Parts: sequence; C-alpha cells; structure tokens
Amino acid sequence: MDLPDANTVFVMRGSCGDNLITMERSDHISVGDAKRRFYCWGPSKPPMQMTSNEAVDWNAHLQTPVIFNHHEPLVIDESTIKHVDLNAIKSTPRAVANEERILILTPLRDAAAYLPKYFDLLCELTYPHHLIDLAFLVGDSTDETLAILSKELERVQKKTDNLNVPFNSALIVEKDFGVVMSQSVEERHSFKAQAPRRKAMARARNYLLYAALKPEHSWVYWRDGDIHDSPKKIIEDFVAHDRDIIVPNIWFHRYENGKDIEGRFDYNSWVESDKALRLASTLDKDAIIVEGYKEYDTGRTYMAKMGDWRHNKDDELMLDGIGGVNIVVKADVHRSGINFPAYSFENQAETEGFAKMAKRAGYEVVGLPNYVVWHIDTDEKEGNK
Repeated sequence: MDLPDANTVFVMRGSCGDNLITMERSDHISVGDAKRRFYCWGPSKPPMQMTSNEAVDWNAHLQTPVIFNHHEPLVIDESTIKHVDLNAIKSTPRAVANEERILILTPLRDAAAYLPKYFDLLCELTYPHHLIDLAFLVGDSTDETLAILSKELERVQKKTDNLNVPFNSALIVEKDFGVVMSQSVEERHSFKAQAPRRKAMARARNYLLYAALKPEHSWVYWRDGDIHDSPKKIIEDFVAHDRDIIVPNIWFHRYENGKDIEGRFDYNSWVESDKALRLASTLDKDAIIVEGYKEYDTGRTYMAKMGDWRHNKDDELMLDGIGGVNIVVKADVHRSGINFPAYSFENQAETEGFAKMAKRAGYEVVGLPNYVVWHIDTDEKEGNK
C-alpha cells in the first residue's frame, strides 16, 4: 500500500459536525490552497453539544429567511359577531338537486274562510318541505284570521303520518296599517279605493319580506291565501325557467248551466302600450294607474286574455306589469332593493310598481300564459269570460 507523502493533501467536501464528510485525494493542490478551499457547511459539533454562546456565534452569520405574502390565520372568538357568505347562495334551475331554500310569503287580512283550503294545497306541494320556510303577515283583520292561521299551522307542522311532512319553519308577523275599508266587493274595488288599497298592500308585502327573508333563502314565492287550485309541482316548474321574476296566468272557475266558463281573473299582468305611456305623461307623478276602470283607458295587452291551460305550459311572455296572486322571485332580486312601492313609481304601485322597478333595474319579468293558477270566484270580474 502506497502512503501519501507530506505534500499530498485530502480535500474534504460536504458538511461537518454529525454530517457525512467525504474526502478525495489530490496530488496537485498545496496545503495552503486546501485550507483556503475547505468549506464547512455546518457547525463543528452537533447543536446539542454547543453552548449558548457558541450557538449564537454560529447562527449570527446565517441569513434570515424571508417569506412573502404569508398570512397567519385570523381567529375571531367573539360570540356577538356573525359571518354570512351570500356568495354561496344561488338560485338555479336545479333547485331541488342543489337543496335551495324556498321562502313562501303570504299577507293576510280577513282571510279566515280561505285558510283551510290554502293549507291543503300547500301540503300538496312536491318541493321538499324541509327546504321550505313559511311566513305570514296578519294585519287589520276583524275576523279570526290569526286564530285559524295558528291552528292550521299547528295541524300541518305535526307529522301525524307519512302523508304529512312538516315544513322547515313557520313565522307569523302581526302588523296593522290602519286600513279601515271593508272587504266587500263594492267598497274594495271601487275606483277611489284603489290607490290607498294598493299602497297599503305594498307596505304589508314589504314588512313581511324584510321580517322573513334570511341569508339562506334562494327563492321567494309570493302566494295569496285565496287560491282555489294550483299544480303541485308549481315551484319546480317555475324555477326550471331560471327567470328573475315569473308569474302564471290567473283564472277562475264559474259554472253556468253546468258549464265552466273559465273566467279570466288577474288583469294586473300586462304588456305596456304606447297609449298607456302617453296617458302617464299627462298625469301627476303621484297618480297611480289601475287597470279595469273607465277613468284609465290604457290599451295594454292583458295576459289574462291570452293562453290556454291545454297548450304548452312553458310558453313565455315578457311582461311589464304583474299581479300578486302567485309570484316566484329570485331572492337576490329582493336583496338588490327591488320591493313593492307604496307610492307611485312610474305611475304604478305594489305588484305593478314592483315589475316596473325590476325592469328599470334590468331584471327579467316573465309570464306563462298557458300555466294557469285558479283563483276563487269572487264575482269581482263578472262578465269577463
């Protein structure tokens, strides 16, 4: 075995301390060069064997690592602060599959006689009941509306058999607005009563909306208490259209000589006309146009006079005004500030003003002429067949 002579050096490469050191023989480097080219990339002893001073002295030559755009998690541990993420709330045509929450709103006044039928129809809705919240506003009633409403809610919210599935929740709001006119057809539908009546109805809807709408709601379904019949899949049918605001045609059954005349009920769903726009330009800004009275000849196209429930239920008609018997609205439309004006908005109020406001904001207002919801026959539109 040949031994290295005095001028032969070994160049060490690697780390020191507890780390592996590799050596290679070099016959062409002097001892001085070897000393200058020797690098130790670690302390000369393991950290556990270093004194505090040695550790400070060693680490003093190291560069501080810099981490850019690093954020420590922020933890808020205060029970009075709540967080709502509305970005997660969507209104889509696949509402059932996505388990989107529906809020059904119904304003009531002297409606005791209609409530048993109302709840029978409500229980038949096929949209999953655990995704539906109910809310009612009872105002200026002189009958037993509040008592019967409470008992009917108690009835439907008790799961007595497999046929009755309770709804997710129910809310009753009481608020009087000082309305004193009677509910008789003659007084309620006189021309002079229309503007005050529509303004009061608008206030009732808005109070109910703001008391009941929660962050988790994707859709709002306005449903009057005096509906005689409606399709069981009406919610699924309407959300499938994926429209901002959508309404059906409203008719009523009336039998004469054993024949159903299928009367047209709601003349508040209409397409605007040039004649009506010219009329509005001549009116005071606070005047409210109401349909069906000789004082206001608007020449508008009424959806009630169109359509047939025997034809394609999904045919659409773009509308400028809507009635309030049955409205399905994407909740974000309301959240954006589109409500029911209790004042003259473009010479309209309540539901027709709501449609005008929505159109002004760029939302879609759509009617389904062949999709019929049947209202009770109140003789209010006698002769309209």
